[in-house]
Amino acid sequence: MKKIFWTSLCLVLAWACSHPEVEVADFDTFHVSSVSSSDVLVGNSLNPDIHMMELGEEEETKVADIAAVDLVKEILGMINSNQLIHIAGTYVGHDIDGSALTQSGKVLLPAKGPIKNMLIVSHFTIGANYECPSECFPLEGILASRGYAVVIADYIGFGVTRDRVHPYMHVESTARSVVDMALAVKPFLEHIGRKPESNEVILLGYSQGGSTTVAVMNMLQSEYNRELPIKKVYAGGGPYDLAATFDISMMEDLTGIPCAIPMIVQGINEGEDLGLKLEDFFKPVLLEHYQEWINSKEYTVKSINLLMNAKKVSDLMTDVGRDKKNPQTARLYRAMMQNSVLNFIPYAPMYIFHSMQDATVPFVNGTKAEQHFKGKNVTYDFGDYGSHSSGAIKFIINAFKDL
Repeated sequence: MKKIFWTSLCLVLAWACSHPEVEVADFDTFHVSSVSSSDVLVGNSLNPDIHMMELGEEEETKVADIAAVDLVKEILGMINSNQLIHIAGTYVGHDIDGSALTQSGKVLLPAKGPIKNMLIVSHFTIGANYECPSECFPLEGILASRGYAVVIADYIGFGVTRDRVHPYMHVESTARSVVDMALAVKPFLEHIGRKPESNEVILLGYSQGGSTTVAVMNMLQSEYNRELPIKKVYAGGGPYDLAATFDISMMEDLTGIPCAIPMIVQGINEGEDLGLKLEDFFKPVLLEHYQEWINSKEYTVKSINLLMNAKKVSDLMTDVGRDKKNPQTARLYRAMMQNSVLNFIPYAPMYIFHSMQDATVPFVNGTKAEQHFKGKNVTYDFGDYGSHSSGAIKFIINAFKDL
């Protein structure tokens, strides 16, 4: 098994070095575009290349340092393989309208040892294309060191589809991108001799990825239960009820993540093909710049928030855009309700995490999930875990220890 993998990997690496512009492998529908390797820990420190969730303005750099140290302390000694293999590639998935669309993502594998399960990750909100999984060392990728094949899609709008509008928070298309990649990677792993020991898959995601992970769970249960049976699900800090999140922001006239305003409006508009005019929703300062700030994919979430320089929703959205009684806003609101992921019964065990201090994704999402899944096979972890980004570290640590 190991010999087959290393022979395949050497061939892929040789081709990648000599023909960087050529698609170097063709295993079923997952096409390898690059292969590299990196360590999770460098000495007793976390690899600085790992892409962490950005800290909010209210947090200092030392918080990031402390979080990194805490993460290292927890994972030190629990790693099956410190060195990971990064395999970036493309696959044929579904576009928003259901037609075929080539998309991209990354598979991360431990350099040695058996593969326990395929771990399907839905990534958190990003702004710049260089942050997408196929272009970086994603934080969630460290879970591969525990003996898992981490599969993480870029989503429509990033990677090879970066010229497209990202249908942010559109449940069907984003979850479909994740599932399509998992279906493509499954036979690929068998071809390279790294077939998981178990056919069951594990799902994980935080923030946007938390909501998407719950949607992926629903999709797998209803459509792919035989191909990708679920072992367990880890969802953290997700906006599971988008309409409730909107209501809180409107009521408080405050948002903890300003860039989410244009991302959600244009993302749902794109995903649901609503045909809304964004000038009805965005005030001039946002209307003038959102194409560059959001759709160029040149700026990170933190950079976009700084450029927007506003936390009041009323500074960003028009009166019409904030009025649910307006016919156009009502259409958007109904679409947000339809893109809630709390609309099914989970069959596999699920772990839901949320910091009660989260100002980016309000804790109401945690309580809504608890109300909907009451009595089901769900474990809740709600506590004072700090900000949204600090919570992300705690969530990853908890998942790492449980896997």
